Amino acid sequence: MAGVYQALHRRVSSLVCRLHSTYVRKMRYLNQLKEDDSLCRQAQTSGTFYLFHNLSPFLQKVGKKYLVPQLSAAEMKRILEKFQEAEQWIEKSVLIGCSDEHRPHFALDLGALEKSVIESELQGSFTDLRKALFVVDGKDSPLLASAQSLLRWHDSHQYCSKTGQPTQKNPAGSKRVCHASGITYYPQVSPVVITLVSDGSRCLLARQPSFPPGMYTALSGFCDMGENVEEAVRREVAEEVGLEVESLRYSASQHWPFPSSSLMIACHALVGAQRAEISVDGLELEEARWFGLEEIVEGLKREPRSSKQDDGSFLLWLPPKHAIAHQLIREWVQQQSA
Repeated sequence: MAGVYQALHRRVSSLVCRLHSTYVRKMRYLNQLKEDDSLCRQAQTSGTFYLFHNLSPFLQKVGKKYLVPQLSAAEMKRILEKFQEAEQWIEKSVLIGCSDEHRPHFALDLGALEKSVIESELQGSFTDLRKALFVVDGKDSPLLASAQSLLRWHDSHQYCSKTGQPTQKNPAGSKRVCHASGITYYPQVSPVVITLVSDGSRCLLARQPSFPPGMYTALSGFCDMGENVEEAVRREVAEEVGLEVESLRYSASQHWPFPSSSLMIACHALVGAQRAEISVDGLELEEARWFGLEEIVEGLKREPRSSKQDDGSFLLWLPPKHAIAHQLIREWVQQQSA
């Protein structure tokens, strides 16, 4: 009888597994890799690797396109054999995803190795992530951003904040443990509100002194401890441009790796047209002003780079398509055009 129950259980389990979507199976496999150290080490021998050097991703230019190569474990071994302690380098990698066929993807920072040797060997270059996100395919941008954030977190959390003792990364890179205190550290994300303010017929964009000439974007700021999203939006708008939000609505969210791992929570905010006089907080912003629909439409058509006019001023240009600020601006244009 026990054998019958076991056979029935196996058949039911097999059926349930087949009924699960590809996404569910993939997520469960990734969770297994995070929790099972031996399984993750085994996956490192068959997975693919995205390379970084001091947090800059490796790209290859093919024609006019920039590709983000995925190196096999065999290719990684061949490259690392040119350096000492090749096997130890693979252990420094972090899990960042997997394919639908359950081929795991890892990110590895080779910052301590000679950059020119790797670039020459692979016929490509390590590129600052801000620049890389402008040129790579849209599907690669989130992966590079999350990979850099996780690598950065490991680099800055090598010691326990309580004991000062070294922490140890698990093979998947999903946590670090201080064996002296027993404390487990997990990567954390900082919530940031990014808000496109409108008075009904215009939208408000601002720029910081560090921005390239002509670039404007939506207002943004970190959430304070204890704040909800609505409170953070109202406070940021009041602080930065001296306006009081009457209503707001959520749009979308996006992971953003600058300056560290942040979750951008995008909203549209409406202020009263009769009380729309801007008072810029000079501590954070260089300038903020209202833009009409025609100006925004023209700005969206321009490439994301500075363009100087004959009178010395710069044409308006907006964040690139992969940025959630760009999405907010496009949504506002569609709403105005409806």
